[in-house]
Amino acid sequence: MRDTVYVLVFEGFADWQVALALAEIRRPGEWEVRSVGFTREPVTSMSGLQVLPDVSMDEIDFNAVALLMLPGGHLWLSTHIERAAELARRVHDAGAPVAAIDQGVLYVARAGLLGECRHTGNWPGQIGREVPSYQGHDQYDANVLAVSDGGVITASHLGTIEFAREIIHTLDLYTASDREHWYRLFKHAVPPPWLSVEVVRAA
Repeated sequence: MRDTVYVLVFEGFADWQVALALAEIRRPGEWEVRSVGFTREPVTSMSGLQVLPDVSMDEIDFNAVALLMLPGGHLWLSTHIERAAELARRVHDAGAPVAAIDQGVLYVARAGLLGECRHTGNWPGQIGREVPSYQGHDQYDANVLAVSDGGVITASHLGTIEFAREIIHTLDLYTASDREHWYRLFKHAVPPPWLSVEVVRAA
C-alpha cells in the first residue's frame, strides 16, 4: 500500500519550502511522513533545525512510497547530487510522483524526468546551465510558480504555497472546493465561507 511520503533531508536543506505541504499531508492522519537522508546521520537545515533521518536512501520501501519531496538547498558533493537524481528516478519508475522545489528541480532534471513533461523552476535558463543533459527547454513554463505533469511536480523557490497546492491535489487531500478555499486562504488571506460565518456569529 502506497501510504508513505518521503522527504529528502541533507545538510543545509531549505526546510521552510516543504513545511506547509508536510503539515497538510499529516493533517488527515492517513499518511506516514518519513525523512530520508543519504545516511542516518543527523543533518542541520538552513534554518538551523537538527533532523535525524528516519531512514537512509538504502532503506526506502519503494512499494510503500506515495510521493517523494525534494526541497531546495545546495548539494556540494557530486556523489550526493547523483544519488538524489537516482532516488528521484527510482521513485518515479516505481510509479510514485516526485515533487521538487528550487534546487530540487535540478535533481529531477538530472534524473531525466523533465524532457517530456511541462515544468517550471527558479528562472528560465537555470536548468540548462546547471544540467548539461537537460532536454526539456520546450516544456519549461515561466508563467507559473508550480506545475504538475507526468508524475512530476516542480516549483520555483518563490512558490512554496503553489508547491503545497500541487502536492495536496496529487495526493487527493480534501475536496476540490476545499482545496481552492485552502489556496485562497494561504495565498490571498481570503477566509473560506464557513470561517466567515463563524466570525460573524462570534461577533
